[in-house]
Amino acid sequence: MLAVLLAGQVMASMDGSIVSVAAETMREELNAGGGAIQLIVSGYLLTTGVLLVTCARIGDIVGRRRAFLLGLGWFTGASLLCGLAPDATVLVVARIVQAVGAALLTPQIFSLIQVHWDGAARRRAIGLYSMVLALGVALGQVIGGLVAGADLFGLSWRPIFLINVPLGVLLLAVGPRVLPRSPAAERPRLDLAGVAVLTVAMTALTVPLIFGSDQGWPAWAWISLACGAVLLVAFVRYETRVRDPLLDLAALRPAGVKPGLAACWIIMGCYTVFLLTLTLHLQAALGYSPLRAGLAFVPYALGFGALSLSWSRYPRRLLGALPIAGPIAFAAGAAVLVLLYRDRWDPVGTVPLLLLAGAGHAAGYSPLIARITSLVEPRQASAISALNATGPVLAGVTAVAGLGTVYFAAPSSAEGLLRVVTAVAVLLAIGTACATRAALARRTVKITERRSVQASADGSRG
Repeated sequence: MLAVLLAGQVMASMDGSIVSVAAETMREELNAGGGAIQLIVSGYLLTTGVLLVTCARIGDIVGRRRAFLLGLGWFTGASLLCGLAPDATVLVVARIVQAVGAALLTPQIFSLIQVHWDGAARRRAIGLYSMVLALGVALGQVIGGLVAGADLFGLSWRPIFLINVPLGVLLLAVGPRVLPRSPAAERPRLDLAGVAVLTVAMTALTVPLIFGSDQGWPAWAWISLACGAVLLVAFVRYETRVRDPLLDLAALRPAGVKPGLAACWIIMGCYTVFLLTLTLHLQAALGYSPLRAGLAFVPYALGFGALSLSWSRYPRRLLGALPIAGPIAFAAGAAVLVLLYRDRWDPVGTVPLLLLAGAGHAAGYSPLIARITSLVEPRQASAISALNATGPVLAGVTAVAGLGTVYFAAPSSAEGLLRVVTAVAVLLAIGTACATRAALARRTVKITERRSVQASADGSRG
């Protein structure tokens, strides 16, 4: 079951970045303009970001198993359409269709993990989930470079989409046999008004974040951001009053959930912009090919994977410290790496620093999101899944929009990378503060509960 779920997550995560490696080849072969290429690359991220919350709720309504399989089938069919696209217009449409399938299947993965496993088994499952969630982006760059460079069967860039088809068909054959059926229960109704408000709000927020920087941040971008923020506030207020909310905000009430989610979003956003700017620097300043730049992140992936697979077996005291120590280790590894090797990359000297940064990333995310899931009720699984999926997307596009501008505005690639990593270190310090606040909030609640139990016991004896 977990293998099927994580394979689906890998497919969806990879396709968010796999296209960027082959973008130039697509432009030449399809005779596409810059706008079309930008839509092919960014339209996927935009569509998934807008639809994730709604699709998580659809899983509650039709059943998470059914929603996962429907999304997987949709994604697989759209991948075939992408691979066969005769021109740029068809490819843009196919990428948006593909993103709809990804938005439907991915929230169900985390929800199914929450409701199917508990205790140590859930922590191990979340460790594996967080590993493929974060590394899917880097893996997309590596596989995209390998596949596009190999020119398999003379198909050029097309196999980067077509490789999803046999894997998707295999998962669709195995999935119905291993995925649990949802218990019969009263299904909530879809809050259509909430869907409308949230869709417009998310579109107004993500469109300028994705496209505004390339156009020099025109007035429409700032107006759109302001309108999106206002609509998001209106959505939150509306959801607190509706009977069947699209997003159950009660999931945010347990002590430590809100600062914990904020810390998770920050560290994922920092990872996205660090990966992007370092990859750009390796190619633009140091002359690396896209594939070689992607392979440079292998030590980071190893560090992340090693800690993701092992943290659930650590002593309890160490588990509590990991979300606080993780962002610090991430910031230290990234900062020292850029300070020492931004002008001349050393394949040996960079390895321990990338290992440290990757392990710090995993320590700051995996144990914390596992702790958050243990604080909410099973009926709120889709809400936490939606927040865990949407938050990193927004954090990533915000970080890329803001710090990407900082990178490109610098007089040199090396200077831009240094400025970005300095900002990342500051953001990770904020993430550390959020993780600390989440830990203190839970500790306060436990102390209060312990005293209440003791007082009740004393009263009974009296």
